[in-house]
Amino acid sequence: MVNTAKVTGRRQLKFNTLDEILADVERLAQGKVRAIGNWSPGQNIKHLALIMNGCMDGIPYKAPFYLRAVAWFLKNKFVKNPMPAGFDLPKAAAAQLVPGDTSWEEGTQALRTALQRLKTEPQRHPHPVLGELTREQWDQLHCRHSELHLSFLIPES
Repeated sequence: MVNTAKVTGRRQLKFNTLDEILADVERLAQGKVRAIGNWSPGQNIKHLALIMNGCMDGIPYKAPFYLRAVAWFLKNKFVKNPMPAGFDLPKAAAAQLVPGDTSWEEGTQALRTALQRLKTEPQRHPHPVLGELTREQWDQLHCRHSELHLSFLIPES
């Protein structure tokens, strides 16, 4: 296992909208992509789609109360600032949110579908750690989360 907090050579990304996430993935899809972390390119993309769908359908995991209480005060930090690499999901969450082997095509299609749903469906469920978020806060959190995971995907020339 690679310590993703120490991976060098990641792309520096900043997304302001859901469309910018899709545009980056579509650019990557124009050629070959390699991952410099622990997950394949397809797994990275599918993970983003799982989280996006989870915000609309509900994520079957809830962080312990003490963590949710602290995170509530830091909500804006998570929504506005880059996410650090190297975070390991708790086992219960990882079982739901870490995809198995996933092709690039499968992951990309899942992300396209999830992004379309985010634009057209109003329903949002509470975040399992941060609690209630507005639609705008969820969108920005998806931008931060996508910046993190897509930074590990490097286009090969």
